[in-house]
Amino acid sequence: MSTKKEIPKMTSPPYLKRGDTVLLIGTARARTKETIAPAIEILKSWGLKVLTGKNIYKKHHQFAGTDAQRAADLQWAIEHKTAKAVIICGGGYGTLRIIDKVNFKALHNQPKWFVGYSDTTVIQSRLFNEGFCSIHGTMAFQFTKNEEATLSLKHLLFGEKQVYEVAVNPLNRKGKASAEVVGGNLSLLYALSGSVDDVNTKNKILFIEDLDEQLYHIDRMMLQLKRSGKLQHLKALVVGGMSDMKDNAVPFGKTAEEIILDAVKEYKYPVCFNFPAGHIEKNMALYLGKKATLKVEAKTVSFTFN
Repeated sequence: MSTKKEIPKMTSPPYLKRGDTVLLIGTARARTKETIAPAIEILKSWGLKVLTGKNIYKKHHQFAGTDAQRAADLQWAIEHKTAKAVIICGGGYGTLRIIDKVNFKALHNQPKWFVGYSDTTVIQSRLFNEGFCSIHGTMAFQFTKNEEATLSLKHLLFGEKQVYEVAVNPLNRKGKASAEVVGGNLSLLYALSGSVDDVNTKNKILFIEDLDEQLYHIDRMMLQLKRSGKLQHLKALVVGGMSDMKDNAVPFGKTAEEIILDAVKEYKYPVCFNFPAGHIEKNMALYLGKKATLKVEAKTVSFTFN
């Protein structure tokens, strides 16, 4: 098992109310004004004030500005004295390049929600190790993609109770567990392994999802999690969208879900597949760092944040 230090007691930032300020920044792939404008209007319709990072629409190759520019916007968001939430504009790749260029110390005086998924797993893992909850949810460029997913984000930001009823999957493993939720994008969790942002999964509900990966690479990543002890002492495993998986000319022989189940077959905790979160249209929002209760039964599956 990993000897990673224990994390501090988790802090949940204040929930939002009408009149609060939300910040939009880009830490990875470049986005245009046209793709972000709908999110700004929706946030305003929720009664929120919206400010954008000064480099939000910059473009440097595939990135939303240079590493220095993206890091500057992230630091600005961390240190902002009145904002209550920070929504990342989009994913792709790039946050790993800047995470060590910023200091999260100011959050201890002004905690705020950080929202995103995919590449944002880098920030969320750092926040978890700093003792802060965050939200795995729709990014700004996707606010009009699925109304239900966007409303689920609103519910979590405003502190409204969220109970998810999930379709039963034949690969599910029955059981009940209550614990803090950790995780995010499987590829990023794999990339963070052994670093300062490596997440301690012991006695946690682990959530994973991924996109556009070779099946053999899913196998390799799951074996890495297993060999490093991250799968052994879970309370439960929740698997979101494993979308657009790729195979070789000679088939691997298993689906992504079957690969994942094989990696945890010797453990006894509940496993839920096809949870509606990740690189899918209906990307429902999840708290990371907060306690949730998962019930996997023969005919029903529920996931409730306490």
